[in-house]
Amino acid sequence: MSQEPTTYSLFLFLFLSHGVSSYTLPNSRQDLHPLLQKMAEEIIDGSYLNGNVSHMWTDDLSYRVLAYLNSRNVAFTIPSLQAAVENHLEQRLHQPQKLLEDLRKTDVQQFHTAMKCLLEDKKDRLDLKDIIVNLGEIRDRALQSPGMNRSLFLITLERCFQVLNSLECVEILGKLLRGSSGSFLQPDITERLPQDLCKDAFTNLSAVFKDLYDQTSAHSQRALYSWMTGILQTSSNAADDSVSWVSAENLWILGRYMVHLSFEEIMKISPIEIGLFISYDNATKQLDTVYDITPELAHAFLERISSSNFNVRNTSTIHRQGHGLWALELFCKMLGLLVCFYDDLELLDAAVAQVLLHQMIKCSRLRGFQAGVQKLKAELLDIATENQTLNETLGSLSDAVVGLTYSQLESLSPEAVHRAISTLNQVSGWTKSQVIILSAKYLAHEKVLSFYNVSQMGALLGWVSTQDFCSMDRKDLSQVLRSAVSQYVFNLSPAQKQGILSKMIEAGDTASGIVEIQGAFFKEVSLFDLRREPGFNSTVLKEKELGRSQALFLYELLLKTTRRPEELLSAGQLVKGVTCSHIDAMSPDFFLAHFQDFQNNFALLSPYQVNCLAWKYWEVSRLSMPPFLLAALPARYLASVPASQCVPFLISLGKSWLDSLVLDSYKKTSVLRKVQQCLDDSIADEYTVDIVGNLLCHLPAAIIDRGISPRAWATALHGLRDSAGDWLLGVWYDEIKFLCLFRKCDLSSFGFRFFPEILLQAASKMARTLLPKEFLWAVFESVRNSSDKLPSSDPMPGECTAVHGEDTFIRTCELLGSCPGFQPEKAIQVQEHHIVSLGRIALALNESELKQLDLSSIDIVASLSQQTEWTPGQAESILQGFLDDSGYHIQDLKSFHLVGLGATLCAINITEIPLIKISEFRVVVARIGTLLCSTHVLAEFKRKAEVVFGDPTEWTSSVLQELGTIAAGLTKTELRMLDKDLMPYFQPSAIKCLPDEIFKELSADQIASLGPENAAAVTHAQRRRLSPLQLQSLQWALDGAKIHSWQDAPASAGPTRTPYSRSPAGAPLSWGLWLGCPLLVLMAKILW
Repeated sequence: MSQEPTTYSLFLFLFLSHGVSSYTLPNSRQDLHPLLQKMAEEIIDGSYLNGNVSHMWTDDLSYRVLAYLNSRNVAFTIPSLQAAVENHLEQRLHQPQKLLEDLRKTDVQQFHTAMKCLLEDKKDRLDLKDIIVNLGEIRDRALQSPGMNRSLFLITLERCFQVLNSLECVEILGKLLRGSSGSFLQPDITERLPQDLCKDAFTNLSAVFKDLYDQTSAHSQRALYSWMTGILQTSSNAADDSVSWVSAENLWILGRYMVHLSFEEIMKISPIEIGLFISYDNATKQLDTVYDITPELAHAFLERISSSNFNVRNTSTIHRQGHGLWALELFCKMLGLLVCFYDDLELLDAAVAQVLLHQMIKCSRLRGFQAGVQKLKAELLDIATENQTLNETLGSLSDAVVGLTYSQLESLSPEAVHRAISTLNQVSGWTKSQVIILSAKYLAHEKVLSFYNVSQMGALLGWVSTQDFCSMDRKDLSQVLRSAVSQYVFNLSPAQKQGILSKMIEAGDTASGIVEIQGAFFKEVSLFDLRREPGFNSTVLKEKELGRSQALFLYELLLKTTRRPEELLSAGQLVKGVTCSHIDAMSPDFFLAHFQDFQNNFALLSPYQVNCLAWKYWEVSRLSMPPFLLAALPARYLASVPASQCVPFLISLGKSWLDSLVLDSYKKTSVLRKVQQCLDDSIADEYTVDIVGNLLCHLPAAIIDRGISPRAWATALHGLRDSAGDWLLGVWYDEIKFLCLFRKCDLSSFGFRFFPEILLQAASKMARTLLPKEFLWAVFESVRNSSDKLPSSDPMPGECTAVHGEDTFIRTCELLGSCPGFQPEKAIQVQEHHIVSLGRIALALNESELKQLDLSSIDIVASLSQQTEWTPGQAESILQGFLDDSGYHIQDLKSFHLVGLGATLCAINITEIPLIKISEFRVVVARIGTLLCSTHVLAEFKRKAEVVFGDPTEWTSSVLQELGTIAAGLTKTELRMLDKDLMPYFQPSAIKCLPDEIFKELSADQIASLGPENAAAVTHAQRRRLSPLQLQSLQWALDGAKIHSWQDAPASAGPTRTPYSRSPAGAPLSWGLWLGCPLLVLMAKILW
């Protein structure tokens, strides 16, 4: 029999016999039914169906097979056979070890076919008349499934190089490794890599390792480097150890792995080879990526490059001989990140220093050693400005300008800043105070702000005043929002954004102004303004980021006018506006067909929406329900997960973020208990690590301590098992977040003994998180003990300014002020133009000190109002200070003033709230609704909101979302009158702000309708005032119960097949059959 018919027969054997076996005995591990064994043998022999042999799949073959089965009293239809295959193949996907065993047992031809299926991407669909197989989706999903990818990777290493040519095997390995993000590249994997690859295959595989360098642990990098260098050394022509095997070509093959060369090995590289390498076209690109190179190795490379007559001195000599700077600039560019360590500054002139500084703008990419880089930049800065004024050289100093002192910046002329703006706007790392000074200098040169001069500012845009934005022409502002500089608009203060928005939506031209607003800035548009704009459609909204209140309004609006509701679901951000009633109204077919739209935008969904989706799926197709959705249902539904479904349950849940899926701690405990039950309280191997995914972080300490096998640890934690010295080099980089869990004495010992620079780098990587004090002390002591610049004795707090100088002191203030855990204990004296730099330090200013500040600018006030921990007295001082210094009265305040006042607006006298203009208030309701004001203030804002949105009985879900905490100002009567279906659309912050005596007035139905997120926001004080019936309703809401569904729920919540849980005859097997890659790869031969 020819090979092609054999492959067809093999396909039929696998497709039918495995499928029928699974359907007949779904939970059985027994052998196939004898009749099916006989049928399979007949198919393989070509003697099935009374000897009528056909080697091609014909229109009637599936029916003839069914007739064959029926003749032996095994009843099937095409749909039931297809459903059986789906169920069986789903189980096979969750047995990756079984796949590995099966592929080990295949003969050479079968294995060759399987590998070809992985390698080729030719035909994506296989039409078998009654059944359509989506091979492209099968291949893609199998390559992305936990465990399956690992099995395919391991079998490729074991057998592929004996069956296919090495280039094809390397291509397959590349696909598998990229699909795993490099997680398979553990140190021991190099033991399985072939040592006798042809040159092209070795180069290609090395390229894969280079691409995955950042996803590979430091231990694995060392192991891969050893494998690569072993082959390179073997193939080199080096006669003895005195001749280096490191040629120009070998350096190129190593790529970023060149940083693992030893100092001694680098120093042996011949001048000819290093010169040849540096002249390669792609050498610069390679050297631009050596982010983890150390100063010692960088200096070694620089020394060897100098020995090849490629050096700065030679090229600077050419420059001095009148040949221009082009050669010097080219050479410095060729050095890549090595230029960050060029410290041979003797005889350098100003022009050469400026060229070096220009190239050193990329040094911020280095992983560590920034202190040395900054010192080098400072020295080059001194050389670059010799015999010239700072005004003359400003534009040629690159990002070294960040090191200029505040007094130097103050001395700059507006003209100099204007000339240098193309350099200044590219620089990162400015402090707020520096941005204020430079922005003021630049704007002083400009008489009128236009699109052109604003677009030149780049990072300096942050301190264009709100008033200046408001004075711009609307067309110019519109251009700014569409240009490249718009990326900096996102970082503006709320007051600045509102200033821009108020200009964009000027009276009489609201519609065109709103439509022009793109991206994240669209979220600033008020619900009031949206309601006046009739011209939206799903296409226009695809380029805009929506707030939840906006999405709720727009989805409801567009649903009334669109003929294709699926377009709304595929519009991305609009999915935020889908309510539970919308989901309930979807037909089963429509819901199942478009559930992927929800899944694609899962991060945008609220916990309440996920709960609604879970209930809908449970009702229409519970058997095919993504298992992670079970976590959104009441905890008892987890009992519906049988042991046979544990693996898909863990995989599905492991791909989700449990903290956002389950908010109630009791319910989360129930979910994790089910997880532990499925795991049998242990993680046996790397396959289990693949399966649990993100759940690993939630497992109890007992499992982490005693239940994870060493084999699993190697995969999960990148091999924390080596000696202290080697462990340090790898783990500092691989497991930085674990460092903060060490004791101070251990950290100090490591810091003093090894690398203070790396310890400091670890702290800087987590600068915006709340770090343990012991960790911070260890960092401080390590850096202090390694520095020769700090004073020998600790200065008293009052001496800090004198010891460090104003410049260092201000920078320190900015750093401390940005620390989330910093608690200032003492006020400090600062100049008023440094207020914006204080951050949390400003909280230490008392009321009298705050009154002494010049608060005439809303931008200054906005910087203070970013802090939310002001005492009522402090907040009142800031609010009154702004009104007094600016000359405004409450009735004069614009929308951007209200936004800029932020938390200090809570200090307003409630008798003055009616004075706020409705025209200004209605466009900033959402911003005011983020404030945690007192009940009396919120109640007065609520009365004002009624003027905008009408009586509370008329409020919709979008209005409640827009109001935020203002909704907490509702009275008892108003709260009781709200429809229970609106309860999920309160913001959680509003629930927290409801007074206890008012919250208890909610009915049991209203509380049960809160939804998981709002139920989780209920405070202990509110809970204590509830009746037993209300508490029961609250628990239902926390658990994700559907209103009244608890009365109808079956005693057993186990899954049952519904009419919608299987595919119709002839439908593509794209959801269930993709799970069968372990089987289908074996018949891929028919496609070529």
